[in-house]
Amino acid sequence: MKPQLTVCGLGPGGEGQLTVETEELLSRPGPRYLRTTRHPSASKAGRAESFDHFYEEAPSFAEVYRGIVEALVTAATAAASGDDEAVYAVPGSPLVLEETVRLLRHDERITVRLVPALSFLDVAWARLGLDPVEAGVRLIDGLQFGTHAAGERGPLLVAHAYADHVLSDIKLAIDAGPEQRVVVLQRLGTDDEAIFEVAWPDLDRLVEADHLTSIFLPEVTAPVSFELARSVALVNRLRRDCPWDQEQDHQSLRRYLLEETHELVDAIDGLSSADDEGSAAGYEDLEEELGDVLFQVLFHAELAAEAGQFSIVDVARTLHDKLVSRHPHVFGQTTVDSTAEIVSNWDAIKQTEKQRESMMDGVPMSMPALALAQKVLQRATRAGIEVGFGSDQVAAGQLATSTVDEQAVGLALLAFVDSAAAQGIDVEGALRGAAVAAMARFRREEAVGPVTPHWVLG
Repeated sequence: MKPQLTVCGLGPGGEGQLTVETEELLSRPGPRYLRTTRHPSASKAGRAESFDHFYEEAPSFAEVYRGIVEALVTAATAAASGDDEAVYAVPGSPLVLEETVRLLRHDERITVRLVPALSFLDVAWARLGLDPVEAGVRLIDGLQFGTHAAGERGPLLVAHAYADHVLSDIKLAIDAGPEQRVVVLQRLGTDDEAIFEVAWPDLDRLVEADHLTSIFLPEVTAPVSFELARSVALVNRLRRDCPWDQEQDHQSLRRYLLEETHELVDAIDGLSSADDEGSAAGYEDLEEELGDVLFQVLFHAELAAEAGQFSIVDVARTLHDKLVSRHPHVFGQTTVDSTAEIVSNWDAIKQTEKQRESMMDGVPMSMPALALAQKVLQRATRAGIEVGFGSDQVAAGQLATSTVDEQAVGLALLAFVDSAAAQGIDVEGALRGAAVAAMARFRREEAVGPVTPHWVLG
């Protein structure tokens, strides 16, 4: 039988809002834990152990929550062995925006018993004087406002608006003016309760946020992610009404994607080479070129949607899920000691996801020959292969046995290209052929087992 952890809520504010069941539960002997002592009713937990130190030591909220969960699983296991009950108390209600409780409920090592409690929502509805069901209010986590509120027009109640930077992020997510009303709700249910209204532009200017701050938007006039949604609608309109756009397909757009990508790279290079990397002009160019590449992405997604295959929403969802899957050290329990280990894990996960039989599978063959060769050699190196050039190596190959800087390599490559061109050799084709041959050799070595180092290209 799995160990059990009992989770209760301290209510939204003062001790008077604590339920009789929770108060009786906290008064029993046994191991008691608090997510934080920063709550008006925390004193009712007696000598309960607090997890405040996780907030002080961990670099991110994700690390805080993982640390708390591990500590509670250990505590519940120890308590069960002694026929005792471990109790965990959280602010408000256990089922309202409590990430640690969500993680605990999905942890297969324990079972979780939930004790109902009054939440800040109950007080908020009373202070606002509305029925949330009748009004159709949606509850949003302020830390994820930009994604969770996407496309919403309100009314919205936004919790966890605990810091000025969170208020700034919320304000930037909506292109609204002074006509957008915002009701600020602070420290609900306490003697220091405050409820007031501010104009949208003043949200992060006049409000001093704290850990008990929420905001209510009675009616969002400009939906979150409005500009992105408008861009998607624009592409759809162009496909309907513009003859040129109507003629395009994935293949015809291919060269435009390449051109826009090269222009984006030029903008990035211009930004990094400027005397002041923060120059407004450089970032304006970068913003414009990113938009041009985004348009290409939206266009290809629109074509796929017309074909009944997928939409831009599917693209975003796939990207999100893929990045979560390939970062187990961030979203899972994997521990890494170096960036090299992160790259190695990425390759292994990618190979499993795509059911690839070779590390060379998936190398983009449309890359320029030099980039292709570099990609092939990088993957060979990750596989533990030391690449040699054989006894009949050409002059450029001698770079592998000498210590040179980037400028020297560039000059040597330029001189080699010039020499080859003078003899009528297609350098691009020659290098591509060598890279393809290297891939073939790598695949043969993979097929027979462990790869022998210092293999000769050919």
